[in-house]
This record gives sequence, structure tokens and C-alpha cells, in this order.
Amino acid sequence: MSDRSLMDFYKGKRVLITGHTGFKGSWLSIWLHEMGAEVIGYALNPLFEKDNFVLSGIGNLIADLRGDIRDLNTLHEVFNRYQPEIVFHLAAQPLVHLSYHIPVETYQVNVMGSIHVMEAARNCQSTRVVVMITTDKCYENKEQLWGYRENDPLGGYDPYSSSKGAAEIAISSWRRSFMNPNEYAKHSKSIASARAGNVIGGGDWANDRIIPDCIRAIEGNKPIEIRNPQSIRPWQHVLEPLSGYLLLAQKMWGDPVTYCGGWNFGPDYESIITVWDMASEIISSYGSGELADISDLQNYHEAKLLTLDNTKAKIKLGWYPRIALKESIALTADWYKRYNHENVYYLCLEQIEKFFV
Repeated sequence: MSDRSLMDFYKGKRVLITGHTGFKGSWLSIWLHEMGAEVIGYALNPLFEKDNFVLSGIGNLIADLRGDIRDLNTLHEVFNRYQPEIVFHLAAQPLVHLSYHIPVETYQVNVMGSIHVMEAARNCQSTRVVVMITTDKCYENKEQLWGYRENDPLGGYDPYSSSKGAAEIAISSWRRSFMNPNEYAKHSKSIASARAGNVIGGGDWANDRIIPDCIRAIEGNKPIEIRNPQSIRPWQHVLEPLSGYLLLAQKMWGDPVTYCGGWNFGPDYESIITVWDMASEIISSYGSGELADISDLQNYHEAKLLTLDNTKAKIKLGWYPRIALKESIALTADWYKRYNHENVYYLCLEQIEKFFV
């Protein structure tokens, strides 16, 4: 199911996941539950009836709580009641295109929501490790060929990207002000932020994401409309960054001063391809579909080139991408070909096991 050291570490740990009803949150919840963790999920309702969270039934196996991270009082109540030892903060407004339509809400969720989670964790005696999940888009993107490193300037053009850059600044402030590693003996807390690439995998149905767009079009016998065919992205299977988050939290528990900070969990260079090529690979793996270039209809700015440097995670954590892009795409397509007629929970477990082979 995973590396033995991870299984031994998480067994019996009380772990709070914000955003557990989302795409990455549902996979993380399944993984942690299988490792024997006591999982507490706090999130809004899932958006779609075919979401991985819904179809897998993971909500029936964990403490499945509904709430908004903008509600600080309820967050405090959850932390006080469940006393989590480890927190993975994934709840967010995660879409670039949508952020142009709801910029204020995007900032409220991604910035103030993150601050609320950190405040609740800061005031919870049991909480020792906090991993704040942001995005590769938190960097000030200059469309450069080389990948961004953890100490590169933060920024963001669109409301989503800039809100995540702002969240990173807030995380750094809370670390220095309230969870300073130089004063660990006083507060006993370690906080880190984690940035991943464009994540793919089964059970994602969000709008304006390439894989869900492809699958919806294929299932509806319609052309797959591509807004930014030549945009280059660092693609990775959902289990890649999740394995990084899990390893990072384990390291922080054992050495909280060394491992706090920012971390990139991006893929290697070979997994950086255009949106058009990604959609073409999905068609090939799935076995059907056709593409339509609608780039002339694109009205909003989106970055054309964005890559991450994962050297720090490789050297200091011993983390590395486990599967090549073609295998990531094959696993993703396989989930969508099978979800309608198989037990989705066991389908997810099967893919987690394949990830470690």
C-alpha cells in the first residue's frame, strides 16, 4: 500500500484534511485511512455526483465534517474537538479561469481561509505538523525555461495565482511570527508549504481542467475543446505530490526545525509537455476522442510556460517522481474507463499499489 515507514508512522495518528471532498483530498483521505490514520475531513459538499469522494465512499470511513474554512469559529471547534496532530490544508478555490469571475471569493478562500487554518492550528495544543498546500502558480511567472525554486519571488498574474502567492506570504509570516523554528521549544509546531504541478488522476470532474474536459467530451461524443494548446505544464499523477506531502509531514514530525519551509513536488523534465499533447495522449490511452483548437476564443490570460525545480525535495527529503508521464496518463484513463462498473474505492487502492511497484 505504501512504504513501510510511512504506514508505521501514520498508523493511529490523528490527521485533519481540509478540502477532503475535493480531488486530491479524497485520494489523500483514502491513502491515510488505509495506513491506519484517524482521518478527520473538513470541507464543503462535493461539487459533482461522480467525484472520487462520492463514488469511493470514503466519507463513510472517516470523520466527514462539512464546513467553510472562512468560518474561523467552526474551525476552532473542530480543532478543539478532534485535537489533530497533523494537518493537511488542501481546501481552496483552485481554478484560474473561475478566479476571473469570482476574484473576491478566491482571495477570501485562498488567503483568509489559509490564515484561519493556521490560526486554528496555532491555538490547538495537540497539533504539531501543518502542511499547507498551495500551487506551482504561486511564483512570479516570467515564462522562463528553467524551473522555479523554492526561494524564487512569489507573485501571480490572475486572481487565483496571486491569491496563492499571497497565501504563501501569509504562511511565511505565521512561521516567523508564531511558529518560528528558532523558538520551537516554546510552541512545538512546524509549518511548511507544498507546491505541485498540474495534477491528473481519476475522479476529477472540475470545470476548465484538461482531463475532466477530455473525459466529458469523450463520454458525450463531442470534440475536446482546447483553449491553450501550446501552453506548457508540468503534469503529474495525483499520487506523486500526495506521496511528497505524506513524506514531508513524517520528516517534519521527526525534525520539525529542519523540514519547515517551502517545498516543490513537481515532475521531472520529461513530464513537461503542451496541453495539446496531453489531450492527445489521453485520447490514445482512452481509445477514443478528437481535439478542437478554440484558442482564438480565449479571453483570459493564462501562463504559457511554467515549470518547477524539484531538486530540494529530491536531495533533502529523498522524494522523487515514481512513474513516467505515459504511465500517469494510462492510470488516469484507466480510472475513467472503469469507474462506471467497478468499486471505486478498490480501484483507487489498486492504483496506489501500482504506484509503489
